[in-house]
Amino acid sequence: MTGVIYARYSSDNQREDSIEGQLCECDSFARKNDIHLRENYIDRAFSAKTDNRPEFQRMIRESARKAYDVVIVWKLDRFSRNRYDSAKYKAALKKNNVRVVSATEAISDGAEGIILESVLEGMAEYYSADLAEKVTRGHTENALKCQFNGSIVPYGYVIDKEKHYQLDTEKAPIVLEIFKRYTSGESITDIINDLNERGLRTATGNKFNKNSFRHMLKNRNYIGEYHYNGIVTPGGVPAIVPEDIFNRANELIETNKRAPARKKAKEEYLLTTKLFCGHCHAMMVGESGQKSNGNIYRYYKCAGAKKHVCDKKSVRKEWIEEVALKLIMKTLMNDDDLHKIVDRIMELQKAENTVFPALERQLADVRASIENIVKAIEMGVFTRSTKVRLEELEAEEERIKGDICREQLESRLVTEEQIWYIFDKFKNMDLSMPQQRQKVIDSFLHSIVLYDDRLVISFNYREKEKTLKLDQLVEFIHSHGSDLGSVASPKQKKHCVRSAFFV
Repeated sequence: MTGVIYARYSSDNQREDSIEGQLCECDSFARKNDIHLRENYIDRAFSAKTDNRPEFQRMIRESARKAYDVVIVWKLDRFSRNRYDSAKYKAALKKNNVRVVSATEAISDGAEGIILESVLEGMAEYYSADLAEKVTRGHTENALKCQFNGSIVPYGYVIDKEKHYQLDTEKAPIVLEIFKRYTSGESITDIINDLNERGLRTATGNKFNKNSFRHMLKNRNYIGEYHYNGIVTPGGVPAIVPEDIFNRANELIETNKRAPARKKAKEEYLLTTKLFCGHCHAMMVGESGQKSNGNIYRYYKCAGAKKHVCDKKSVRKEWIEEVALKLIMKTLMNDDDLHKIVDRIMELQKAENTVFPALERQLADVRASIENIVKAIEMGVFTRSTKVRLEELEAEEERIKGDICREQLESRLVTEEQIWYIFDKFKNMDLSMPQQRQKVIDSFLHSIVLYDDRLVISFNYREKEKTLKLDQLVEFIHSHGSDLGSVASPKQKKHCVRSAFFV
């Protein structure tokens, strides 16, 4: 595992030596957890309440190069003191498969921050899905009329003013030439070389290659079929290639193609940076091995044990991940626990947004003043100054309402109904999908400290840790079944518990 260190001190009550202390502890944490350090990013005299920090922004940009896996900070407040910025930039790092870990706190993220980040991500997903539905509705209407819906116009066609496909009189004959040459036995390489030597280019303006060539041979637009998102209309597009030639070309592709080398799938270890050794408190990292019969087994191993300074036994990946998922899903099905989480999120938003409450108070004061003047007018007290004052207050009311609207848009305050909507989505997640399992783990799990006979689990929605013995875990898994489907339950006999759980 590779990592970088981010260190920072603000201008108040801190000095240059605080940076050295941060680097020292982060470096020690990296050595302890077998993390190879590549670079240090240091911001001096910059507050974490803002994201306007040069080295911080450079670190975020360079994460796209996939040069490191972990950002190590002395404490999580070095990364950011603004939870919205924290959620935003952790999400940016997560897209590049980078995690933020604390050298002095045995957790991977701040508790409320992770929950809020999950809700904000969920709302972004909701708005994206809502917009996609509207766009899809318009595209479907176009598709029923066999109209062009955007993207790249296939080679050999042009789009008219009514957004219908028409033949390109110069390129359509070349499409037919390609199909005839290929079905007559000429090799793909020879045809591609000839097309490029003649100065011809694909629909995207690039030289022809094997991928673009095969894509063209499989495009059913050329036999007159209109395709969009499952909608197929024969005759919806002018045909260029006779159907018998098209079918023969595709039969040749299947016959001649060589089976591509299968890429080795990258195994996802869901508890990376969240699982800790109960003996030495180092992180437990994912590893795999192969048995003599060829079977692959996967497990988490203590970083200290890898250096032979800790005797902690490895734990089976499938078991420990399923325990974490089961405990989280049990909470998601408990409305009492969810009510507490929702209340905490609402409190967090109110505590962090001081502008919005102030504007609401100003609006209430202005409306009270307007009401007083209206009452005075009703009682017969009406002068020029009364009218002027009423107009001023009404203008002030409109200004504050506009400020509130802008603040709501900028802050994107999440309503209680929206939070419940997100949790309903978590309840219905398909845990057979690795991405869904990872999202559940990241959103709700703080950390797991694993001992030989028990584990201590900490959630983002609870302040207190929970200790479970292995006997309890065996009973828990049996009573709740297995979502993963492929994880065998351990034997019930007491002397078999340890051997079933640990490798």
